[in-house]
Amino acid sequence: MEYSSLDHLLIIILGFFVAFAPRYLPLLFFSKRQIPEWFNDWMKYVPISLFTALVVKGIFISSKYTLVTSGNLTLIIGGLVVILIAYWTRSMAMSVIVGLVTVMILTLII
Repeated sequence: MEYSSLDHLLIIILGFFVAFAPRYLPLLFFSKRQIPEWFNDWMKYVPISLFTALVVKGIFISSKYTLVTSGNLTLIIGGLVVILIAYWTRSMAMSVIVGLVTVMILTLII
């Protein structure tokens, strides 16, 4: 199946709306309402939860979506370093950078 330029343009436009809507609609909804304090407290944990899910998936789930329990020593050590750095600095960016550098160095060594 071949796609025309119009098909590509429609895919790009639809992709824009799919990516834009989840960001704009909450702003539109909450711009005129007071956000409850319990919701703000709960939302503080969302980035941590997503970050943890991504790290755990990257370490223990293969590309075929099966559980991997061996052969990932460098990733497990890198994950432990990420946990320590995240706890110590409270910076997601620093955790990601140090974790990537740790895995890169361990991959070269091990």
